[in-house]
Amino acid sequence: MSGQITISVWVLLILVAVAVWAILDRVLIPSTRWFLRRRINRVIDEISIRLDVQIKPFQITKRHVLIDRLVYDTQVVEAIQLQAVERHCPREVVQAEVVSYAKEIVPSFNAYLYFRLGYWLAKKIARLLYRVRIGLADNQEFAGIAPDSTVVFVMNHRSNMDYILVAFLAAEKAALSYAVGEWAKIWPLQTLIRAMGAYFVRRQSGNALYRRVLERYINMATKEGVCQAVFPEGGLSRDGRLRPPKLGIFDYMLRNFEPQRDRDIVFIPVGINYDRTLEDRSLLRALDPEAPKRSLWFAIRTTLQFIRRSVFLMILSRWQRFGYACVNFGTQISMRTYCQQNDIDFSRMDRAARFSEIEKLAVRLMSDIKQVVPVLPVSLVATVMRETGDQGLSAFEVEAHVNQLIEKLQDSRVPVYVTTRSRVQTILDALNMLKLRHLVVESDGIYKVAPEEYDVLSYYANSIAHWLDDS
Repeated sequence: MSGQITISVWVLLILVAVAVWAILDRVLIPSTRWFLRRRINRVIDEISIRLDVQIKPFQITKRHVLIDRLVYDTQVVEAIQLQAVERHCPREVVQAEVVSYAKEIVPSFNAYLYFRLGYWLAKKIARLLYRVRIGLADNQEFAGIAPDSTVVFVMNHRSNMDYILVAFLAAEKAALSYAVGEWAKIWPLQTLIRAMGAYFVRRQSGNALYRRVLERYINMATKEGVCQAVFPEGGLSRDGRLRPPKLGIFDYMLRNFEPQRDRDIVFIPVGINYDRTLEDRSLLRALDPEAPKRSLWFAIRTTLQFIRRSVFLMILSRWQRFGYACVNFGTQISMRTYCQQNDIDFSRMDRAARFSEIEKLAVRLMSDIKQVVPVLPVSLVATVMRETGDQGLSAFEVEAHVNQLIEKLQDSRVPVYVTTRSRVQTILDALNMLKLRHLVVESDGIYKVAPEEYDVLSYYANSIAHWLDDS
C-alpha cells in the first residue's frame, strides 16, 4: 500500500522533538556520560598517585545520594519532627524545606573540573595578578599525615583571592572543600563552585533548622575524611588585623569526635598576606556605618572598568602585577594527640564544657596562624610610613628604617619574605607601589602619607601589627 498522510506542521514538530529527545536519551547522553566518567576516573587515578591527601569516596559519591543521606540523617529527621510540632504544620512541609537546604549546601565535586580547569584557571589568575610564593611549607610533614585522617587547613581571611590562591598552591597536596558565602550564589558561578567541591553557607542565618542541616553536613564530611579549608575569623578582615575566631564550624567538626574510635582530624594553620588586596577600600568602607550603600551595578561597573584598564595596560606592555602574594603553612595539630594530652572527649561533654574547650583550641589555632602570617614588602613600608606621621622620609631613609624593622623581626624569628635578589630594589618597588596608588605622596624627594589615604595605608600596616604588638 502506498499513499500520503497529511498532518499539521505543529504535529510534525512535536514528533521530530520526541524523536530527537529519544536519540539523546537513549544514545547520545549515555555515551557522553560514559565518556566523561571515563575521563574523570582517569584523572582521579592519575591525581591519586601524587596527592599527599587522597580524594575520599565521599567526595565522588553522586550528589543526589549525599542529599538523601543528609535529609534522612537521624538528627536531621529528629529536627524535622520537632519543627513540625512547634510550627503546627505537616512533617512533609518541614522536610521540603530541609531538602532545599540540603540542595543548597551539598557540593557536586568533579575531579576533572577541579584539577584540569580549576587548577589551570587558579594558577593563571594568581600568577597574572601577583608574584606568588610559598614561604614556609614542610613537605615531609604533609607526607607524614596518616592516609585516613581528615585534614583541615585553617587560615586567616584577607581577600576573596584566598580561595583561588590556596586552592592553586595546595593542589599538589589535596583537593580542598571550602565553605563559600552567599555572595557566590549566582549562575553560572555557583555551578562551577559546587563542581570544585565547595559548599554554600548562610553566614548570619539564625534559622535553627538550617543550622542543624549545615552542622550535619560538615560533621558528615569531616567523619568521611574530606579535606577542608576554613576561615575561623568567619569573614574578611575589615581593617587588616586578624579577627577573633568563630567557634561554630569547629563545634560542628568536633561535637561528636571520639579520639579512640574516629579517624584523626589534623588542623594545619595557614597564613596568607598580599602586597595589595583587591577589596581593600570596600572592606574599609564597610567599617563606616554612615557610608551610603553602593548598588550591585556600581560594583559591576567598577569591576569592568578595572578589567578594561588592566587589559589596556597589558596591550601597551605597561601592566604591573600587584606585588607579592605569599602563603605559609604551619605545624599540624592532631586532634587525637591533642585530646589525649588534655584528657578531652568532646563527644561526652555538655554544651558549655565543650564550647569552653573549643574556644581554647580556636585561640591556639589563631595564635598558630599569627605565627605564620608572612611579612611582605608593602606591609613593611606601610608600617614605617605610618610611624613617621607627617615628618616625611627620603627614599634612602625609608630603606634604612625598613631594614631596621626587618632585622628586628628576623631576630624574633618572624617569617619575613623579602626577595634575596635585591633587598634595596624590593623596598623601593614597594614604596613606588604605594606612590602609584596615591597612598603616599612625594615632593622634592620626601615621601609622606597622603592624609586622605591614611586608613588604606594602615590596612596594610595592620597585617603585621600583631608581630609588633607582641614585641
